[in-house]
Amino acid sequence: MGRDYEWDLMPLGAHEGVGAMIWSPLGWGRLTGKLHRGGTVPAVSRLHETASMGPPVDDALLYDVLDVLFEIAAETGRSVPQVAINWLTQQPTVSNVIIGARNRAQLVDNLGAVGWSLDAEQSARLTRVSERDAAYPAAQYRRQEGFARLSAPLVTAEAG
Repeated sequence: MGRDYEWDLMPLGAHEGVGAMIWSPLGWGRLTGKLHRGGTVPAVSRLHETASMGPPVDDALLYDVLDVLFEIAAETGRSVPQVAINWLTQQPTVSNVIIGARNRAQLVDNLGAVGWSLDAEQSARLTRVSERDAAYPAAQYRRQEGFARLSAPLVTAEAG
């Protein structure tokens, strides 16, 4: 769900020949297969607590992605999390993912994402449905503002 990595860090990693370990491959709990278009977040879901921790996700985008994940899960006989993690591990410069399984069943299910591959058409469908434009130039401006705030004490000390 958060594909910002592709905008800056993936090209850098490819250029420098390094990979990345991706955190929260299930979109802060959004891609566990527990959410459905038109449904509500289950009462036992950690998403009530974690939704604000990750970048905001437009509901229309989320449910479009989930629709395709459910389709591909049915086609492959895999779970939604397995399809999501498998797709992610196939992306350039992604070396590993950091999963946040809460119990043994979730861990076993997440580990089922390896040892097989989505076919090219399935991978392309997920890529298309989850693609979004980089938040440029606004994101770059905010990053520059943040850097300026962090650097301000250093600049003041040098001037003094």
